[in-house]
Amino acid sequence: MPEMIKTKIIATLGPSCEDAGTIEAMIDNGVDVFRINFSHGTLDEHDKLLETVNAARSRHHQMTAVLGDLCGPKIRMSRIEPEGQMLYVGDRVSIVPGNQVGTAYRFGTNYEHFNQEVEIGHRIFLDDGQITLSVVGRDGEDLVCKVIDGGPLSSRKGVNLPDTPMRIPSITEFDFECIDWAIKRNLDFLALSFVRSADEINRLKEYIRKAGADIKVVAKIETPQALSHLEPIVNASHAVLVARGDLGVEMDLAEVPLIQKRITKMCRDFGKPVIVATQMLQSMIENPTATRAEVSDVANAIMDYTDAVLLSGETAIGKYPVKAAQTIERIARVTEAYLDKQYTVMHPKSTTTEELELTAAMARSVGQLVEDIDAKLVAVWSQSGSSARFLSKARIDVPILALSSDERSCRQMCLHYGVIPCCRPIPEDIRQFTLLVDKLITENKWSQAGDKIILVAGQPLGAPGTTNSIHVHNINT
Repeated sequence: MPEMIKTKIIATLGPSCEDAGTIEAMIDNGVDVFRINFSHGTLDEHDKLLETVNAARSRHHQMTAVLGDLCGPKIRMSRIEPEGQMLYVGDRVSIVPGNQVGTAYRFGTNYEHFNQEVEIGHRIFLDDGQITLSVVGRDGEDLVCKVIDGGPLSSRKGVNLPDTPMRIPSITEFDFECIDWAIKRNLDFLALSFVRSADEINRLKEYIRKAGADIKVVAKIETPQALSHLEPIVNASHAVLVARGDLGVEMDLAEVPLIQKRITKMCRDFGKPVIVATQMLQSMIENPTATRAEVSDVANAIMDYTDAVLLSGETAIGKYPVKAAQTIERIARVTEAYLDKQYTVMHPKSTTTEELELTAAMARSVGQLVEDIDAKLVAVWSQSGSSARFLSKARIDVPILALSSDERSCRQMCLHYGVIPCCRPIPEDIRQFTLLVDKLITENKWSQAGDKIILVAGQPLGAPGTTNSIHVHNINT
C-alpha cells in the first residue's frame, strides 16, 4: 500500500526553508502544500521563493500545491523608538491619528479611522494579546488608554479590537496587488483573512473568476463576526482555515477548542476541507522536539477529522523546518493507525448542491463497500476534483488515488484528506482507465495480486459531474 499519511501538511515558506534542498526534504517528509504569507516579505522576495519551490517540485514525483495567505485588514501599530520599551500596569498610553513614528507611550496605527471607531470602555489588545489596554478617555483626537496587562512593546505589532465592530474593508489595496500576483503565477489557493461574511468570500471568488483564473478560496475564521455567520461562510468557501491565533485573542481563550470542533464538524457536514492552524508545534521554532501538549493537540485535531494541519513559524523562521515536518508526519501516522483500528467511523451525508448529490451519495456507498469487501485502495477519475473531495470527506479507511488530466485540479486535490493526486491524459473508456490504474499500482507497488480495489468513474471520462459508476476490480500484478 502507499507509504503515505492521509492528513495533509501545509508548511509556511520563509528564511528557514528558502533553498531547494530544504524544500525537497520537506516534500519527502509529507508536506503537501506550501504557504506564502503575504504579511511578511515583499512580492519580489515571494517571487524568488516560488521559483525555488517550482524548481524543487519539477524534480519531485509527489504533487504539491501553493497557497497564498492574504494579509486582510490587519491593524498594526506604528513604528516606535526605541524598541522593546516596557509598559507597566496602570501606565497611561495615547493612541494618535496617523501612522507616524512614536514611542511605546504614544503611537499611531495603520488604520486611518481607528480613533473614530474605537470608543471609551473598549479593550485594545497588542502583540497577540500579550498587552491589554482599556480606553479611558479622549484628549482631542487622541485615545487615552490605561494599561491592564503590561509587557515589552516593539514596532508594528498587531492590534486586536474584540469590542469594536470595525468597518475596514476585508480586501485591502495591498491584498488586490497580492491577488493579481497570485493569478499571474498560477497559485492554487488564496486564503482570505479576517472574514466576516459570505459576501466577502463571494467578492474574492468573482474577482478571480473575472480574471479567468481557477484559484480556490480559503476562508480564515478568526473573528467573532465570522462565527456569527459561520454556515454561509463555509458554504461559500472552497475550504476553511481555523486561525486559532487571532481567535484566541478576539474570543475567550477557553472557547477556542470548542470553536475548532464546531468549525471542523460543519466543514465535514458541508463536504469542505478544513485546516487547523497556529502553534501546532510552536516550541520547535527553537527546539528539535515538540512538547507533549503539542503532540496531543495535533493528534486531537486529526481525531476531530481535520483535513490538514498548518505549520507557520515552525518552518518559516524555525531552526528545524524539516524536523517539524517529520514530527507532524509521525504524529499523523500513529494517530491514523489508531483511527483505522476503530469501528466507529461513519460516512456522513454532506450538504451539497443537487448537481453533486449523486456524487456525494456514491462516496458514502464506496466507504461502506470498502469495509464490506476489504478493498485496499479506491481509484477515482475526478476531472475537477469534486468526486475526490466527497470521497475524502467520507473518511474512507484506504488511500484514494484520484486521477485527472487537469494539473491545476490535481494540485488542488493536495488539500484533500487521504487523496493521492495523479495527473494523466484522459483514457478512452473504463477499460483503459482500469489498465491505467493497474499500471500505476504495479509501478508503485501499492498492492498485491488478488487484492480488491474499487474504481469510481463516469461516462464520458473527463467530463465534470458525470461520476455514476462503481466497479470492483481484482489486481493482476
